[in-house]
Amino acid sequence: MLSDLKPIMQTSKKIPEHIINRKGPRSAKDLDPEVLEYLNRGLIETANLMEWLAVDQLKLLKCILDDLNKSNWYDSFYEAVSDQKKPSANTNTKVIGVTFAQLTNDRKIIDYLSNHPSDVCRCWATQYYSGLEMSITERLHTNKPFAADPHFGVREVAIFATKEYIIQDLDQSIMILSNWTKDTDENVRRYAVETIRPIGVWTKKIDELKENPEKAIEILEALKSDTSKYVKDAVGNWLNDASKTRPDWVLKICKKWGENSQSKDTKYIIKKALRTINK
Repeated sequence: MLSDLKPIMQTSKKIPEHIINRKGPRSAKDLDPEVLEYLNRGLIETANLMEWLAVDQLKLLKCILDDLNKSNWYDSFYEAVSDQKKPSANTNTKVIGVTFAQLTNDRKIIDYLSNHPSDVCRCWATQYYSGLEMSITERLHTNKPFAADPHFGVREVAIFATKEYIIQDLDQSIMILSNWTKDTDENVRRYAVETIRPIGVWTKKIDELKENPEKAIEILEALKSDTSKYVKDAVGNWLNDASKTRPDWVLKICKKWGENSQSKDTKYIIKKALRTINK
């Protein structure tokens, strides 16, 4: 029965063109109530961060649980979300994903969430795995499809869902992620460096890499001439993070790269890496 849900959802709901082709709002006051209705029913993806933050995850959850014939689970989710001291879109995503992990190990349910048209549902699936015990090798392997997701929100949650575990097993994580730098998918290559940023955005700092950034050199070296702007920005930001605690090391690496490569991509990364030092 669960295997029939996705085709039904895709074919029975005709989404108007003006909804599909919309641009994301610049501020909360620009949010379109009609768009919010579609988002809260899980019929479309969010167009930007403003929409992602505006989704009423409990409303969406009610629709999803109805589809799954699991409406009786709602109270467990509501209690878990309500018990938070400082709820936010990010923490709600994690709490809902972890609660799914506590309630079920049904592969069909997790596949349903993982392949849902709503990016927020796929974020729950990403966080589902953060609630399970597994080795860092298994965790990163399981997380890879979410790191490659076409939606920006799922890719960011893929980082949130794994960074604490990466910090706990940093050497093994770096060894695994070094192989990901060869992936043909720029999203996977970007994840390999972004998820171990020493400081990063909205995530835990990695003190070991703040003090010893050279531990990540194999990943950085592999991507120093990457042609993807998405990846170049990640490498540049990584080095800029490191420059706040180890400017000497960042200057040395950038000097070496500048001397050994005439690539415009490497020059772009170096400029981004040195922006704090050159202020």
